[in-house]
Amino acid sequence: MHGELGELLAIPARLDELAGLVAQLAEATAAVCPPGGAGVVSWLALPPDATTAYEVLAELFDWLHQVYLRYPDAAAGLPECWLWHPEVVEELLWLQQAWRAAYHDEHAAVSLAGDWHDRYRPGVVRRITTAAGRCSLDNHQPRPDRSPLGGAVAVPLADALEPIASWWATHRNTAGPLPTPEQLATAAHHQRPRGRR
Repeated sequence: MHGELGELLAIPARLDELAGLVAQLAEATAAVCPPGGAGVVSWLALPPDATTAYEVLAELFDWLHQVYLRYPDAAAGLPECWLWHPEVVEELLWLQQAWRAAYHDEHAAVSLAGDWHDRYRPGVVRRITTAAGRCSLDNHQPRPDRSPLGGAVAVPLADALEPIASWWATHRNTAGPLPTPEQLATAAHHQRPRGRR
């Protein structure tokens, strides 16, 4: 009984210690988080604004050309229909922002760059390959047997940015826009050998 009482009497001291640790953690977190809670841009949570969606896609498109597609595994794993896959756009957006945090933010550090190269980039490449790596632009054409699917290498189909941004901003809960004949021809010209999704 005396031992149990001793344990109960120690609880206020332990709570004070825990409160101190929580305060230290809050200070450390505030020191590394951007002011105003800017957070991470999410394609899946963008406001329904075509201009914003287009700006996000255009910036991502530039980053894909400048950074992401310089890695052979990334270039091989990005299907030409990447814009038609919201989960792929989301993966690429957060990876782009992690890259900026590792290389350009005020608190950029070599450990962040190491994480980007060792864990983040290979993980995104793997998930994109799993999600859409065997897909093609042709798979986004309507067919009676299925519903439509929701040196750097050139990023496929720049002309699709505007219609995809508009669709995502205003009608994202419906099927995406149909690929144009020109987009299909471009995809056929750049088709990489792979099976269908």
